[in-house]
Amino acid sequence: MILLDYRDKRPIYEQMVEKLEHLIISGGLEPLTRMPSVRSLAMELSVNPNTVQRAYAQLEQDGYLYTVSGRGTFVTSEGDWRESRRGRIFQEWEELTVKAKAAGLTRESLEGRLRQIYGGEEGND
Repeated sequence: MILLDYRDKRPIYEQMVEKLEHLIISGGLEPLTRMPSVRSLAMELSVNPNTVQRAYAQLEQDGYLYTVSGRGTFVTSEGDWRESRRGRIFQEWEELTVKAKAAGLTRESLEGRLRQIYGGEEGND
C-alpha cells in the first residue's frame, strides 16, 4: 500500500499521512473504501499501532477519512475532502491576512508579493 522511508527526518505518521492523502487524491483509494484496521496496517508497515492511529486521526481531521464505530475507517467521498481542504485553505488565508494587516501590510503590497511569487499568473490553482 505505502512505503515508508526510515531515513526521512519527518515522523513516520507524517509520511503515512502524506502518502495516504496522495493515494486518496489520485484515486488509488476510492471513496467509501474501507481502510485496513489500525492493527493490521501497523503490522504490515512494522510500526507501532499508535503511529497508524495518529495518521488516521490526522486524515480524519483533514476530511479524508471517517470512522464508523464498530465498522471501521473509510475514505470520504471526493466532495467531502475537497470541501474540507478548501475550508482549511480559506481559514489559513484569513489568519495570514489578519497577521499581515497587524504588521502594517496593505492589500496592494500583499497582491504585489503574490504576483512576484507566482509570476503574475492568475486563475491557476
